[in-house]
Amino acid sequence: MTQALAVVLAAGKGTRMKSDLPKVLHRLAGAPMLGHVLGAAGAAGIVRAALVVGPGMDAVGEAGLAVVPEAQVFVQSEQLGTADAVKAAAPAYETCAGPVLVLYGDTPLLRAETLKAVLGELEAGADLVVIGFEAADSTGYGRLLFDDKSRLQGIREEKDATPAERALTLCNSGIMAFRASATLSDLLSRIGNDNSKGEYYLTDAVALAHQDGLQTRVVLSNGEEVLGVNSRSELSVAEGLMQRRLRAAVMEHGTTLVAPDTVFLSYDTVVGRDVVIEPNVIMAPGVTIEDGAMIRGFCHLERARVGAGSTVGPFARLRPGAELAPGAHVGNFVEIKNAKVAEGAKVNHLTYIGDASIGPNANIGAGTITCNYDGFSKHRTEIGAGAFIGSNSSLVAPVKIGDGAYIGSGSVISKDVPDNALALTRARQEERDGWASKVRQRRSRDKSK
Repeated sequence: MTQALAVVLAAGKGTRMKSDLPKVLHRLAGAPMLGHVLGAAGAAGIVRAALVVGPGMDAVGEAGLAVVPEAQVFVQSEQLGTADAVKAAAPAYETCAGPVLVLYGDTPLLRAETLKAVLGELEAGADLVVIGFEAADSTGYGRLLFDDKSRLQGIREEKDATPAERALTLCNSGIMAFRASATLSDLLSRIGNDNSKGEYYLTDAVALAHQDGLQTRVVLSNGEEVLGVNSRSELSVAEGLMQRRLRAAVMEHGTTLVAPDTVFLSYDTVVGRDVVIEPNVIMAPGVTIEDGAMIRGFCHLERARVGAGSTVGPFARLRPGAELAPGAHVGNFVEIKNAKVAEGAKVNHLTYIGDASIGPNANIGAGTITCNYDGFSKHRTEIGAGAFIGSNSSLVAPVKIGDGAYIGSGSVISKDVPDNALALTRARQEERDGWASKVRQRRSRDKSK
């Protein structure tokens, strides 16, 4: 099965999405729907892919190539049905030595385990396999039909079905697989368009295969897994189902989600054991959280790494490039961007750290900011081990604060500070004895006039 090919149909315009973005590029858990489908195929061991897109859908092809760099992209010039769409990928499947699976770019919840089951049926001798599911409401789906020997003999689209056929609840997901590319080519060449829509249905291949005496089988799935997304409403339903799946996976591997329904994960979120995630946390793509870390409520993380035993939040934001070493502390209303916070360092509140490195056991006082942008370029700030940055300080990059150095509160530091030195730039404090009493007395006299 290592030579298997996935032909992914992704030419739909997604009119019901009311969007300029092609339907399959709408995101689910941080990745385009198309990416989820290709990811499931890859996880099932299907390493070759052919994408069928519509005219002018270069962005769809590019998104597919970002997941499978060696994928082939074909254009379906006219939308004449699913069989016609598969034919557009003929140069790919006609040179395929293994089975061919026809998938859809708008079914992002498809699991690798189901595709493996399909491949297993092909290995066991099936010529054609269809993924089917029992529907509580079968309206709109094609029905799977069986002969008197319980062999799959056809698929009837609802518009062409009889009342008795419409009463059936075992439905077609649309996903189909062929053991040999020659079988697929032969069946496609014989499919006509004598139906209510005048289109070439790939589903007609089942009846033709049954007539030829080929082995046709069904792999059962559930309706959620093969849900097709055609509208924003359906996208939100799919997002909810995906989040439920992702949350269950991290909890199964040893993470505590205090309020699971309020935590949103991405397709690639990696969470270690004994991690605790409090309510209202969002993980954008590219986040890794190591064992024993604590993510407190109302945090947002993106392309960031949190070291073992570290604490983040509440109300913290880790932007791309944020790296927290084990035991680091990032507190409330702190933003970290493209910066490394070393082991034991503390950035506890009301602080912005961007384009910087903070040494082990350094302490960053409240209100500190690294002034990393001069209007043209970004510059780095280096803070040494054990340094102490007083509250409300501004570090104007590029600048280096030495090991063990102290920065006085309220300072603006624009020059390097040596190890163990004290640097401060605040104005000298002055006192005027009795000044406040004199002012109050004068204002009291003015008020009485």
